Amino acid sequence: MQFTFEFDGLRVPANVSGTPRRTADGWIVPAGPVALLHTFGAAAEFYRHGWNSWSPSGWTGVDGDTIGIKDSPERLLTADDAANETPHAHSGSAVGAVTGPDGGTLLVGALGLGTPRVGADRNVLWARSEHDDAEWFVAYGAEQDVFAAYADRVAERLGRRTARAGTVWSSWYSYYEDITEDRIARAAADLEGYPVDVFQMDDGWEPIVGDWTAGPDFPSGMAATARTIARHGFRPGIWLAPLIALPGSTIATERPDLLVAGDDGRPLVSGYNWGSYYHSLDTTNPEVLDHLRGVFDRITTDGYGYLKLDFMYAGAIAGHRHVDLPREQAYRQAIEHIRATVGDDVYLLGCGVPMIPSVGVFDGARVGPDVAPFWDNAERVGDPSGEGARNALVASVNRVWMRRLYEVDPDSVYFRSERNLLGADERRALQDTAAVLGFRSTSDPVDWLRPEERGEAADWLGGSAVVEQVGRYVFRVDDRMIDLTPYVTGEHAVDAASSIG
Repeated sequence: MQFTFEFDGLRVPANVSGTPRRTADGWIVPAGPVALLHTFGAAAEFYRHGWNSWSPSGWTGVDGDTIGIKDSPERLLTADDAANETPHAHSGSAVGAVTGPDGGTLLVGALGLGTPRVGADRNVLWARSEHDDAEWFVAYGAEQDVFAAYADRVAERLGRRTARAGTVWSSWYSYYEDITEDRIARAAADLEGYPVDVFQMDDGWEPIVGDWTAGPDFPSGMAATARTIARHGFRPGIWLAPLIALPGSTIATERPDLLVAGDDGRPLVSGYNWGSYYHSLDTTNPEVLDHLRGVFDRITTDGYGYLKLDFMYAGAIAGHRHVDLPREQAYRQAIEHIRATVGDDVYLLGCGVPMIPSVGVFDGARVGPDVAPFWDNAERVGDPSGEGARNALVASVNRVWMRRLYEVDPDSVYFRSERNLLGADERRALQDTAAVLGFRSTSDPVDWLRPEERGEAADWLGGSAVVEQVGRYVFRVDDRMIDLTPYVTGEHAVDAASSIG
Protein backbone atom coordinates (compact mmCIF):
# COMPACT_ATOMS: atom_id res chain seq x y z
CA MET A 1 0.00 0.00 0.00
CA GLN A 2 1.04 3.61 -0.47
CA PHE A 3 1.71 5.68 2.63
CA THR A 4 3.33 9.02 3.40
CA PHE A 5 5.51 9.25 6.52
CA GLU A 6 5.27 12.59 8.28
CA PHE A 7 8.32 13.91 10.11
CA ASP A 8 9.13 17.40 11.32
CA GLY A 9 9.94 19.22 8.12
CA LEU A 10 9.86 16.16 5.85
CA ARG A 11 7.27 14.04 4.06
CA VAL A 12 8.42 10.67 2.75
CA PRO A 13 6.15 8.82 0.28
CA ALA A 14 6.47 5.04 0.63
CA ASN A 15 5.24 1.62 -0.39
CA VAL A 16 4.66 -0.61 2.64
CA SER A 17 2.88 -3.88 3.43
CA GLY A 18 0.50 -2.56 6.04
CA THR A 19 -0.50 0.55 7.95
CA PRO A 20 2.41 2.01 10.00
CA ARG A 21 1.79 3.30 13.51
CA ARG A 22 3.36 6.42 14.95
CA THR A 23 5.62 6.33 18.00
CA ALA A 24 7.40 9.04 19.95
CA ASP A 25 10.63 8.44 18.03
CA GLY A 26 9.48 7.22 14.61
CA TRP A 27 7.16 4.71 12.97
CA ILE A 28 6.63 0.96 13.36
CA VAL A 29 5.97 -0.63 9.97
CA PRO A 30 4.41 -4.09 9.47
CA ALA A 31 6.57 -6.91 8.15
CA GLY A 32 7.01 -7.03 4.40
CA PRO A 33 8.92 -5.05 1.76
CA VAL A 34 9.43 -1.33 2.36
CA ALA A 35 10.41 1.36 -0.17
CA LEU A 36 10.92 4.95 0.98
CA LEU A 37 11.15 7.67 -1.67
CA HIS A 38 13.71 10.16 -0.38
CA THR A 39 14.55 13.51 -1.93
CA PHE A 40 18.28 13.62 -1.20
CA GLY A 41 19.39 12.67 -4.71
CA ALA A 42 23.02 12.25 -5.65
CA ALA A 43 24.11 14.15 -2.54
CA ALA A 44 22.89 11.35 -0.28
CA GLU A 45 25.21 9.23 1.79
CA PHE A 46 24.23 5.62 2.55
CA TYR A 47 25.01 3.79 5.78
CA ARG A 48 25.82 0.18 5.05
CA HIS A 49 25.72 -2.23 7.99
CA GLY A 50 27.50 -5.56 7.71
CA TRP A 51 25.89 -8.88 8.59
CA ASN A 52 28.52 -10.30 10.94
CA SER A 53 31.38 -9.00 13.05
CA TRP A 54 33.85 -8.83 10.17
CA SER A 55 31.47 -7.53 7.50
CA PRO A 56 32.31 -4.04 6.19
CA SER A 57 30.25 -1.20 7.64
CA GLY A 58 30.29 2.53 7.04
CA TRP A 59 29.09 5.52 5.05
CA THR A 60 29.49 6.12 1.32
CA GLY A 61 27.88 8.33 -1.31
CA VAL A 62 24.99 6.76 -3.19
CA ASP A 63 26.73 7.76 -6.42
CA GLY A 64 30.06 6.48 -5.12
CA ASP A 65 31.74 3.11 -4.77
CA THR A 66 29.98 0.47 -2.72
CA ILE A 67 31.30 -0.84 0.58
CA GLY A 68 31.77 -4.58 0.58
CA ILE A 69 33.89 -7.59 -0.29
CA LYS A 70 34.51 -7.74 -4.01
CA ASP A 71 36.14 -10.34 -6.25
CA SER A 72 36.75 -12.88 -3.46
CA PRO A 73 33.97 -15.48 -3.18
CA GLU A 74 35.81 -17.39 -0.46
CA ARG A 75 36.23 -14.30 1.69
CA LEU A 76 32.65 -13.20 1.01
CA LEU A 77 31.38 -16.56 2.25
CA THR A 78 33.38 -16.20 5.47
CA ALA A 79 33.00 -12.51 6.26
CA ASP A 80 29.54 -11.51 5.03
CA ASP A 81 26.16 -12.86 3.99
CA ALA A 82 27.12 -14.36 0.64
CA ALA A 83 23.54 -15.42 -0.08
CA ASN A 84 22.30 -11.82 -0.11
CA GLU A 85 25.30 -9.57 -0.68
CA THR A 86 25.26 -7.25 -3.69
CA PRO A 87 28.93 -6.21 -4.04
CA HIS A 88 28.22 -3.76 -6.86
CA ALA A 89 25.07 -2.15 -5.41
CA HIS A 90 24.49 -0.39 -2.12
CA SER A 91 22.97 -2.78 0.41
CA GLY A 92 23.64 -4.11 3.88
CA SER A 93 22.16 -6.11 6.71
CA ALA A 94 19.23 -5.28 9.00
CA VAL A 95 19.56 -1.50 9.10
CA GLY A 96 20.44 1.27 6.66
CA ALA A 97 20.13 5.01 6.39
CA VAL A 98 20.52 7.88 3.96
CA THR A 99 21.66 11.32 4.97
CA GLY A 100 20.77 14.38 2.96
CA PRO A 101 22.49 17.73 2.44
CA ASP A 102 20.54 19.33 5.32
CA GLY A 103 22.08 16.85 7.76
CA GLY A 104 18.89 14.89 8.47
CA THR A 105 19.10 11.10 8.46
CA LEU A 106 16.36 8.76 7.23
CA LEU A 107 16.71 5.27 8.75
CA VAL A 108 14.96 1.95 8.30
CA GLY A 109 15.86 -1.06 10.41
CA ALA A 110 14.51 -4.52 11.16
CA LEU A 111 13.10 -5.23 14.61
CA GLY A 112 13.81 -8.95 14.61
CA LEU A 113 15.05 -11.91 12.63
CA GLY A 114 14.44 -12.98 9.05
CA THR A 115 17.78 -12.11 7.40
CA PRO A 116 16.67 -8.58 6.54
CA ARG A 117 18.40 -6.47 3.91
CA VAL A 118 18.44 -2.68 3.44
CA GLY A 119 19.72 -0.81 0.39
CA ALA A 120 19.59 2.55 -1.33
CA ASP A 121 20.08 4.53 -4.49
CA ARG A 122 19.72 8.23 -5.18
CA ASN A 123 15.92 8.07 -4.86
CA VAL A 124 14.89 5.05 -2.78
CA LEU A 125 15.78 3.55 0.58
CA TRP A 126 14.43 0.02 0.50
CA ALA A 127 14.14 -2.92 2.91
CA ARG A 128 13.16 -6.57 2.55
CA SER A 129 13.75 -9.93 4.25
CA GLU A 130 14.26 -13.56 3.29
CA HIS A 131 11.45 -14.31 5.73
CA ASP A 132 8.97 -11.52 6.43
CA ASP A 133 8.83 -12.18 10.15
CA ALA A 134 9.91 -8.85 11.61
CA GLU A 135 8.47 -5.38 11.71
CA TRP A 136 10.52 -2.36 10.66
CA PHE A 137 11.40 0.88 12.38
CA VAL A 138 11.49 4.07 10.31
CA ALA A 139 12.83 7.33 11.73
CA TYR A 140 14.13 10.68 10.57
CA GLY A 141 16.26 13.17 12.48
CA ALA A 142 19.78 13.76 13.71
CA GLU A 143 22.08 10.86 12.87
CA GLN A 144 22.96 9.88 16.42
CA ASP A 145 19.34 10.20 17.55
CA VAL A 146 17.83 7.90 14.93
CA PHE A 147 20.46 5.20 15.47
CA ALA A 148 19.96 5.40 19.24
CA ALA A 149 16.20 5.10 18.79
CA TYR A 150 16.65 2.08 16.52
CA ALA A 151 18.98 0.36 18.98
CA ASP A 152 16.51 0.89 21.79
CA ARG A 153 13.67 -0.55 19.70
CA VAL A 154 15.77 -3.64 18.89
CA ALA A 155 16.56 -4.12 22.56
CA GLU A 156 12.84 -3.95 23.39
CA ARG A 157 12.28 -6.94 21.09
CA LEU A 158 15.45 -9.02 21.63
CA GLY A 159 16.65 -7.99 25.07
CA ARG A 160 19.75 -6.27 26.39
CA ARG A 161 22.45 -7.75 28.59
CA THR A 162 24.37 -5.58 31.00
CA ALA A 163 27.38 -7.69 32.09
CA ARG A 164 30.80 -6.08 31.72
CA ALA A 165 33.96 -7.91 30.77
CA GLY A 166 36.38 -5.54 32.42
CA THR A 167 39.89 -5.38 30.95
CA VAL A 168 41.02 -8.33 28.85
CA TRP A 169 44.37 -9.84 27.88
CA SER A 170 44.28 -12.26 24.93
CA SER A 171 46.99 -14.58 23.65
CA TRP A 172 46.06 -14.21 19.98
CA TYR A 173 47.95 -11.18 18.68
CA SER A 174 51.18 -12.26 20.27
CA TYR A 175 51.34 -16.06 20.09
CA TYR A 176 48.54 -16.85 17.63
CA GLU A 177 48.12 -20.66 17.53
CA ASP A 178 51.57 -21.26 19.03
CA ILE A 179 50.45 -21.60 22.64
CA THR A 180 51.42 -24.22 25.18
CA GLU A 181 50.61 -24.93 28.79
CA ASP A 182 53.97 -23.51 29.89
CA ARG A 183 53.78 -20.42 27.66
CA ILE A 184 50.33 -19.53 29.00
CA ALA A 185 51.52 -20.04 32.57
CA ARG A 186 54.53 -17.76 32.04
CA ALA A 187 52.42 -15.06 30.37
CA ALA A 188 49.92 -15.12 33.24
CA ALA A 189 52.69 -14.93 35.84
CA ASP A 190 54.31 -11.96 34.07
CA LEU A 191 50.95 -10.18 33.90
CA GLU A 192 50.17 -10.58 37.60
CA GLY A 193 49.62 -7.20 39.23
CA TYR A 194 48.56 -5.43 36.05
CA PRO A 195 45.02 -4.00 35.92
CA VAL A 196 43.67 -6.91 33.88
CA ASP A 197 40.46 -8.71 34.78
CA VAL A 198 40.31 -11.49 32.17
CA PHE A 199 43.15 -13.64 30.84
CA GLN A 200 41.75 -15.16 27.65
CA MET A 201 43.48 -18.05 25.91
CA ASP A 202 42.78 -18.03 22.20
CA ASP A 203 42.97 -20.58 19.39
CA GLY A 204 45.64 -23.27 19.63
CA TRP A 205 44.74 -25.16 22.80
CA GLU A 206 42.51 -27.71 21.01
CA PRO A 207 43.85 -30.56 18.82
CA ILE A 208 41.76 -29.41 15.83
CA VAL A 209 38.88 -27.01 15.34
CA GLY A 210 35.75 -29.06 16.06
CA ASP A 211 37.28 -31.21 18.82
CA TRP A 212 37.07 -29.15 22.02
CA THR A 213 39.39 -31.10 24.29
CA ALA A 214 42.94 -30.37 25.45
CA GLY A 215 45.51 -30.73 22.69
CA PRO A 216 48.95 -32.32 23.12
CA ASP A 217 50.53 -29.02 24.23
CA PHE A 218 48.26 -28.96 27.30
CA PRO A 219 49.12 -32.30 28.91
CA SER A 220 47.70 -31.36 32.32
CA GLY A 221 44.30 -30.57 30.81
CA MET A 222 42.34 -27.36 30.52
CA ALA A 223 41.14 -27.29 34.13
CA ALA A 224 44.75 -27.13 35.30
CA THR A 225 45.44 -24.14 33.06
CA ALA A 226 42.30 -22.41 34.33
CA ARG A 227 43.54 -22.89 37.88
CA THR A 228 46.93 -21.44 36.92
CA ILE A 229 45.29 -18.35 35.39
CA ALA A 230 43.04 -17.87 38.42
CA ARG A 231 45.97 -18.25 40.80
CA HIS A 232 47.55 -15.16 39.27
CA GLY A 233 44.39 -13.14 39.89
CA PHE A 234 42.55 -13.30 36.55
CA ARG A 235 39.22 -14.63 35.39
CA PRO A 236 40.04 -17.56 33.07
CA GLY A 237 38.86 -17.08 29.50
CA ILE A 238 39.02 -19.38 26.50
CA TRP A 239 38.31 -19.34 22.76
CA LEU A 240 36.03 -21.77 20.94
CA ALA A 241 34.38 -21.96 17.53
CA PRO A 242 31.58 -24.32 18.60
CA LEU A 243 29.40 -24.17 15.48
CA ILE A 244 32.06 -25.20 12.94
CA ALA A 245 34.28 -28.21 12.31
CA LEU A 246 37.30 -28.74 10.10
CA PRO A 247 37.11 -31.75 7.76
CA GLY A 248 39.57 -33.74 9.89
CA SER A 249 37.73 -33.28 13.16
CA THR A 250 36.02 -36.20 14.86
CA ILE A 251 32.49 -34.86 14.38
CA ALA A 252 33.07 -34.15 10.68
CA THR A 253 34.63 -37.52 9.91
CA GLU A 254 32.44 -39.74 12.09
CA ARG A 255 29.11 -37.88 11.97
CA PRO A 256 28.76 -35.92 8.72
CA ASP A 257 25.00 -36.29 9.14
CA LEU A 258 25.22 -33.70 11.94
CA LEU A 259 26.45 -30.99 9.57
CA VAL A 260 24.47 -28.50 7.49
CA ALA A 261 24.13 -29.93 3.99
CA GLY A 262 24.28 -28.42 0.54
CA ASP A 263 21.92 -29.09 -2.35
CA ASP A 264 23.88 -32.27 -3.16
CA GLY A 265 23.25 -33.68 0.31
CA ARG A 266 26.91 -33.48 1.29
CA PRO A 267 28.25 -31.33 4.15
CA LEU A 268 28.17 -27.71 3.10
CA VAL A 269 31.33 -25.63 2.89
CA SER A 270 30.53 -22.63 5.08
CA GLY A 271 33.83 -20.76 5.13
CA TYR A 272 37.61 -20.85 4.88
CA ASN A 273 40.39 -20.58 7.45
CA TRP A 274 43.36 -22.56 8.79
CA GLY A 275 44.34 -23.26 5.17
CA SER A 276 41.13 -25.24 4.68
CA TYR A 277 37.39 -25.07 4.26
CA TYR A 278 35.15 -25.97 7.20
CA HIS A 279 31.59 -27.08 7.86
CA SER A 280 28.68 -25.89 10.03
CA LEU A 281 27.03 -27.94 12.73
CA ASP A 282 23.30 -28.39 12.20
CA THR A 283 21.96 -26.98 15.44
CA THR A 284 18.38 -27.98 14.63
CA ASN A 285 19.43 -31.61 15.22
CA PRO A 286 18.87 -32.68 18.84
CA GLU A 287 22.13 -34.66 18.80
CA VAL A 288 24.05 -31.47 18.01
CA LEU A 289 22.37 -29.69 20.90
CA ASP A 290 23.44 -32.57 23.17
CA HIS A 291 26.98 -32.25 21.81
CA LEU A 292 27.04 -28.50 22.50
CA ARG A 293 25.68 -29.02 26.00
CA GLY A 294 28.51 -31.44 26.69
CA VAL A 295 31.16 -29.06 25.32
CA PHE A 296 29.98 -26.10 27.37
CA ASP A 297 29.35 -28.09 30.54
CA ARG A 298 32.94 -29.34 30.35
CA ILE A 299 34.46 -25.91 29.62
CA THR A 300 32.61 -24.13 32.41
CA THR A 301 33.27 -26.98 34.86
CA ASP A 302 36.97 -26.60 34.02
CA GLY A 303 36.73 -23.07 35.37
CA TYR A 304 36.34 -20.78 32.36
CA GLY A 305 33.92 -17.94 32.99
CA TYR A 306 34.70 -15.82 29.91
CA LEU A 307 34.08 -17.50 26.56
CA LYS A 308 35.03 -16.01 23.21
CA LEU A 309 32.84 -17.80 20.67
CA ASP A 310 34.14 -17.36 17.13
CA PHE A 311 32.93 -18.05 13.57
CA MET A 312 29.40 -18.07 14.90
CA TYR A 313 27.83 -16.82 11.65
CA ALA A 314 28.20 -20.40 10.41
CA GLY A 315 25.15 -21.27 12.47
CA ALA A 316 23.09 -19.01 10.21
CA ILE A 317 24.55 -20.02 6.86
CA ALA A 318 22.09 -20.84 4.08
CA GLY A 319 21.75 -24.63 3.71
CA HIS A 320 19.69 -27.73 4.44
CA ARG A 321 19.04 -28.57 8.10
CA HIS A 322 17.37 -31.34 10.09
CA VAL A 323 14.47 -28.95 10.72
CA ASP A 324 13.57 -26.44 8.03
CA LEU A 325 13.83 -23.24 10.05
CA PRO A 326 14.66 -19.74 8.80
CA ARG A 327 18.42 -19.61 9.21
CA GLU A 328 18.63 -16.67 11.61
CA GLN A 329 16.01 -18.37 13.76
CA ALA A 330 18.10 -21.57 13.78
CA TYR A 331 21.08 -19.49 14.89
CA ARG A 332 19.12 -17.71 17.59
CA GLN A 333 17.85 -20.97 19.05
CA ALA A 334 21.41 -22.33 19.09
CA ILE A 335 22.89 -19.40 21.00
CA GLU A 336 19.96 -19.37 23.41
CA HIS A 337 20.74 -23.05 24.04
CA ILE A 338 24.37 -22.16 24.75
CA ARG A 339 23.33 -19.36 27.10
CA ALA A 340 20.96 -21.66 28.96
CA THR A 341 23.77 -24.22 29.32
CA VAL A 342 26.43 -21.85 30.69
CA GLY A 343 24.08 -19.67 32.75
CA ASP A 344 23.95 -15.93 33.19
CA ASP A 345 27.19 -15.57 35.14
CA VAL A 346 29.41 -16.62 32.23
CA TYR A 347 30.45 -13.76 29.97
CA LEU A 348 29.90 -14.56 26.27
CA LEU A 349 31.86 -12.55 23.73
CA GLY A 350 30.72 -13.15 20.17
CA CYS A 351 33.10 -12.95 17.21
CA GLY A 352 32.03 -13.50 13.64
CA VAL A 353 28.47 -13.29 14.97
CA PRO A 354 25.43 -12.09 13.03
CA MET A 355 25.08 -8.73 14.74
CA ILE A 356 21.35 -8.21 15.29
CA PRO A 357 20.37 -11.86 15.93
CA SER A 358 22.98 -11.94 18.75
CA VAL A 359 21.38 -9.10 20.73
CA GLY A 360 20.09 -10.13 24.14
CA VAL A 361 22.15 -13.35 24.31
CA PHE A 362 25.77 -12.24 23.99
CA ASP A 363 27.24 -9.88 26.55
CA GLY A 364 29.65 -8.42 24.02
CA ALA A 365 30.47 -8.67 20.34
CA ARG A 366 33.39 -7.93 18.09
CA VAL A 367 32.42 -5.14 15.70
CA GLY A 368 35.24 -5.25 13.16
CA PRO A 369 37.75 -7.53 11.45
CA ASP A 370 40.92 -8.71 13.14
CA VAL A 371 43.35 -6.00 14.10
CA ALA A 372 47.04 -6.56 13.32
CA PRO A 373 50.43 -4.96 14.06
CA PHE A 374 50.29 -3.13 10.73
CA TRP A 375 47.98 -0.47 9.31
CA ASP A 376 47.00 -1.77 5.86
CA ASN A 377 47.18 -5.25 4.41
CA ALA A 378 48.56 -4.90 0.89
CA GLU A 379 47.71 -8.54 0.19
CA ARG A 380 43.99 -7.69 0.49
CA VAL A 381 43.76 -4.33 -1.22
CA GLY A 382 40.13 -3.31 -1.54
CA ASP A 383 38.93 -5.86 1.04
CA PRO A 384 37.69 -3.93 4.08
CA SER A 385 37.16 -7.20 5.95
CA GLY A 386 40.85 -8.14 5.83
CA GLU A 387 42.98 -8.06 8.95
CA GLY A 388 44.73 -4.79 9.67
CA ALA A 389 44.53 -1.91 12.12
CA ARG A 390 42.77 0.50 9.75
CA ASN A 391 40.04 -1.96 8.77
CA ALA A 392 39.40 -2.81 12.43
CA LEU A 393 39.19 0.87 13.37
CA VAL A 394 36.92 1.84 10.47
CA ALA A 395 34.36 -0.93 11.01
CA SER A 396 34.36 -0.48 14.78
CA VAL A 397 33.84 3.28 14.90
CA ASN A 398 31.02 2.94 12.36
CA ARG A 399 29.25 0.64 14.84
CA VAL A 400 29.60 2.84 17.89
CA TRP A 401 25.77 3.11 18.04
CA MET A 402 25.64 -0.58 18.99
CA ARG A 403 26.96 0.23 22.48
CA ARG A 404 23.30 0.47 23.46
CA LEU A 405 22.81 -3.24 22.65
CA TYR A 406 25.84 -4.96 24.19
CA GLU A 407 29.52 -4.28 24.83
CA VAL A 408 31.25 -3.60 21.53
CA ASP A 409 34.77 -4.95 21.11
CA PRO A 410 37.00 -3.17 18.57
CA ASP A 411 39.73 -5.78 19.20
CA SER A 412 43.09 -5.54 20.90
CA VAL A 413 45.28 -2.46 21.12
CA TYR A 414 49.08 -2.36 21.03
CA PHE A 415 51.65 -0.80 23.31
CA ARG A 416 54.67 -2.72 22.11
CA SER A 417 57.12 -1.39 19.55
CA GLU A 418 58.70 -4.85 19.25
CA ARG A 419 57.24 -7.01 16.44
CA ASN A 420 55.01 -4.12 15.41
CA LEU A 421 54.86 -1.96 12.28
CA LEU A 422 52.37 0.52 13.69
CA GLY A 423 53.60 4.01 14.41
CA ALA A 424 52.96 5.75 17.72
CA ASP A 425 50.03 7.77 16.33
CA GLU A 426 48.40 4.65 14.89
CA ARG A 427 48.76 2.79 18.18
CA ARG A 428 47.18 5.79 19.89
CA ALA A 429 44.30 5.82 17.37
CA LEU A 430 43.52 2.18 18.25
CA GLN A 431 43.70 2.99 21.96
CA ASP A 432 41.39 5.99 21.47
CA THR A 433 38.90 3.87 19.50
CA ALA A 434 38.82 1.27 22.27
CA ALA A 435 38.33 3.98 24.89
CA VAL A 436 35.47 5.48 22.86
CA LEU A 437 33.76 2.12 22.44
CA GLY A 438 34.36 1.26 26.10
CA PHE A 439 36.12 -2.10 25.69
CA ARG A 440 39.79 -2.31 26.74
CA SER A 441 41.89 -5.28 25.69
CA THR A 442 45.44 -6.00 24.65
CA SER A 443 47.55 -8.96 23.60
CA ASP A 444 51.05 -7.69 24.42
CA PRO A 445 53.12 -10.07 26.60
CA VAL A 446 54.81 -8.16 29.38
CA ASP A 447 58.24 -9.42 28.34
CA TRP A 448 57.73 -7.85 24.89
CA LEU A 449 57.30 -4.38 26.40
CA ARG A 450 59.95 -1.82 27.21
CA PRO A 451 59.76 -0.30 30.71
CA GLU A 452 58.01 2.85 29.48
CA GLU A 453 55.57 0.75 27.45
CA ARG A 454 54.71 -1.32 30.52
CA GLY A 455 53.79 1.86 32.35
CA GLU A 456 51.72 3.11 29.43
CA ALA A 457 49.85 -0.20 29.23
CA ALA A 458 49.14 -0.25 32.96
CA ASP A 459 47.88 3.34 32.95
CA TRP A 460 45.60 2.76 29.94
CA LEU A 461 44.22 -0.58 31.14
CA GLY A 462 43.54 0.85 34.57
CA GLY A 463 41.84 3.95 33.23
CA SER A 464 38.24 4.84 32.56
CA ALA A 465 36.68 7.64 30.59
CA VAL A 466 33.53 9.67 30.19
CA VAL A 467 32.73 9.62 26.48
CA GLU A 468 30.47 11.96 24.54
CA GLN A 469 29.93 11.64 20.80
CA VAL A 470 29.87 15.10 19.22
CA GLY A 471 30.12 14.12 15.54
CA ARG A 472 30.11 11.06 13.32
CA TYR A 473 33.73 10.28 14.16
CA VAL A 474 34.42 12.96 16.76
CA PHE A 475 34.30 12.29 20.50
CA ARG A 476 35.01 14.08 23.73
CA VAL A 477 36.84 11.70 26.05
CA ASP A 478 37.06 13.33 29.47
CA ASP A 479 38.61 16.71 28.64
CA ARG A 480 40.23 15.62 25.36
CA MET A 481 38.68 15.89 21.89
CA ILE A 482 39.33 12.90 19.61
CA ASP A 483 38.73 13.17 15.87
CA LEU A 484 39.04 9.79 14.15
CA THR A 485 37.88 11.16 10.78
CA PRO A 486 41.32 11.12 9.09
CA TYR A 487 41.80 7.46 10.02
CA VAL A 488 38.37 6.47 8.69
CA THR A 489 38.59 8.47 5.45
CA GLY A 490 42.16 7.47 4.66
CA GLU A 491 43.47 11.02 4.96
CA HIS A 492 45.81 9.96 7.74
CA ALA A 493 49.35 9.85 6.40
CA VAL A 494 50.77 6.37 6.94
CA ASP A 495 54.44 5.58 7.16
CA ALA A 496 55.47 3.06 4.50
CA ALA A 497 56.50 0.65 7.25
CA SER A 498 52.93 0.50 8.51
CA SER A 499 51.72 -1.67 5.65
CA ILE A 500 52.57 -5.27 5.02
CA GLY A 501 52.66 -7.02 1.70
